[in-house]
Amino acid sequence: MKSPITGKEMKLIVEEKHLLFRKERFKYAHLSYYCEESNEFFTDTDLDTLNINQVYNQYREKYNVPFPEEIQEIRIKYGLSGVKMSKVLGFGVNSYNQYEKGEIPSISNGKLIMLAQDPKQFRKLIEESTDIFNTSQLQDLLKKVDKLVREDEQNRFKFQLKNYLLGERNPDIFTGYKIPRLEKLSEMVFYFAKMLQPGTTVLNKLLFYSDFLNFKQTAYSISGSRYRAIDYGPVPVKYDSIFEHISENNLIQIVHVEYGRGFVGKEFRPTPGREFNADLFSPIELQSMETVVSFFKGKSRKEIVNFSHKEKAWEINFKNGKDLIPYDYGFYLNDIH
Repeated sequence: MKSPITGKEMKLIVEEKHLLFRKERFKYAHLSYYCEESNEFFTDTDLDTLNINQVYNQYREKYNVPFPEEIQEIRIKYGLSGVKMSKVLGFGVNSYNQYEKGEIPSISNGKLIMLAQDPKQFRKLIEESTDIFNTSQLQDLLKKVDKLVREDEQNRFKFQLKNYLLGERNPDIFTGYKIPRLEKLSEMVFYFAKMLQPGTTVLNKLLFYSDFLNFKQTAYSISGSRYRAIDYGPVPVKYDSIFEHISENNLIQIVHVEYGRGFVGKEFRPTPGREFNADLFSPIELQSMETVVSFFKGKSRKEIVNFSHKEKAWEINFKNGKDLIPYDYGFYLNDIH
C-alpha cells in the first residue's frame, strides 16, 4: 500500500494489541501500514476486516458460537431457505441472514444453532414449528431429517476416521478457525501433486504455507488442518496416515523413486484422468495455493526445509517440544509473494 502522504510504498507492521468486544478484552495481532517519513500508521478495509476477524474468532471459540460456514452448512444440510430456517429457530429473518454473513449471534442463539446440527434435536424443533410448513413440506422435511439420522448412525466409522486423521471438528486457533475438512485437504494434495510432483517433505511445506498464508490474509485457514513442528519443518498432524488414506481412495498416486546412493523417496503424482475440483475453494484460497506454488517452484527440498526453519512458527514451537502450531504465527511468515 502506498502512503497517502508521500506516495511511497509502506511497510506492513504487526503489533500485539487488545480490543474490547462485548465487554471483554481480546489480544490480537494488529496489522497496519507504516509510513516512515510521516511516522504515521494506516489501514485499509481489508486490514480492518482482518484485524476485527481475529477478535471475533476468539469470541466464537471461547463461547462455542458457530462460525458462518457452520451456520450455512447446517441449513443446507436440511435443504431449507434462510427464511424457513430462521422461523424454525425462532429468529428474525434479517438476524439469521446476518449470522450467515458473519455477524456474531448471542451466546444463547449460538447454542440453539449448534443444537440444530444434530438431526434428532432438529426434529424436535420442527415438531414445535409445524405451522411453518404445509403438510407436504412437513412430510418431506421429516423424511429428510429421519434419513440424516440413519446416515449418521451408518457413517459413524467414517466420522471416527476423519476425527482420527484430522482431530475434532471444533474450529480453534490450531485449525485456523475452520472446520477440518479431509475432502478439502485431499484436493490440496492433488493440486500440489499435479503442479509440482513433490516428495513428502516438500508437500508438507506446501500445505503449511498455503494454510498459514491464507490465514495471514483472511484470519482463516484453507483446510482446517492442525500442524506440528518436527525436525524437517512444519507438517500436518498424522500426515503419513492422511496421505495413505488419500492414496488408497485413488485421489493421488504415491510413487517410490530412487535418488541415488541407495536412497528411495516418495513422490506424489495426480491420478490420471482426474481433474482438480476448484469449486471447493474460494478465489483467495486458490490464490494462496497458486502463490505458494509459484514461490517454491524450482527450489530444492533442502532450500524449502531451510526456508521453513526460519519461520517463527517452526522455531518457537520446535524448541517447545514439537507442539501444535497456533495459526496466528501466520502473521509473521517470511515474505512469500
